[in-house]
Amino acid sequence: VQLQASGGGLVQVGGSLRLSCAASGRSGSSYPVAWFRQAPGKERAFVAGINRSGVRKYYGDSVQGRFIISRDNAKNALYLQMNMLKPEDTAVYYCAAVSRAYGGNHPLSPDGMDYWGQGTQVTVSS
Repeated sequence: VQLQASGGGLVQVGGSLRLSCAASGRSGSSYPVAWFRQAPGKERAFVAGINRSGVRKYYGDSVQGRFIISRDNAKNALYLQMNMLKPEDTAVYYCAAVSRAYGGNHPLSPDGMDYWGQGTQVTVSS
């Protein structure tokens, strides 16, 4: 499956952005499941995950209450609404897909993902 992330850009502190991730190709049982981010010099970190139905969601501590993950299964797409952005949110954001079930009730490890998008840069300026 191929994942195409978009929607990144430059935004001021306190602003908002909406990231999109479109999945295509022969996915079989694979589906987009999570957003990760990687800042310069840091490891790739979990941001948010969502189960296949879209009912259950899990957020990293640093984005809880500010970011909202959602999905549109008809479009095989994943979204990340980012509000109240801070300079420390600056990173390349990646969407990821898996071939197994995910309950949306715990953080995910980058090592457990089966497919990755190419990443989209988010820069928050102060």
